[in-house]
Amino acid sequence: MDIISQLQEQVDTIASLAFNTFGTLQRDAPPVRLSSNYPEPPLPPANPAEDMAEQSKQMSVALVKAARRFDALVTALPLSEGGEEAQLKRIAELQAENDAVGQELQKQLEAAEKELKQVVELFAQATDNCLNLKKPD
Repeated sequence: MDIISQLQEQVDTIASLAFNTFGTLQRDAPPVRLSSNYPEPPLPPANPAEDMAEQSKQMSVALVKAARRFDALVTALPLSEGGEEAQLKRIAELQAENDAVGQELQKQLEAAEKELKQVVELFAQATDNCLNLKKPD
């Protein structure tokens, strides 16, 4: 797999881990009293604080590992040589090459369409000759 695909996959992994981590924290966090104007929140039925702390730690470790893997992949990207001007020049070269190939393909397409038209005409003549039982000239 190329480096860009690996980076995309790693971004997906980080997003998934973050989504699951935040959702789990939101789901399992104990209620908190926001103001003295509100009544005390009810206590959770069991004491999952130890479990939640361990799970939170594991999720954060997984998220940090994924971020480090992403950083490692970014540093593995090849450096651009020559700066922005060289990149713009290379883009212009590639665009010119693309245009030339596009023109060649267009010529080939036109030739193929012309040949197809000739084949269709010859086929029509052949079928007419067969149906009319005429001898070809």
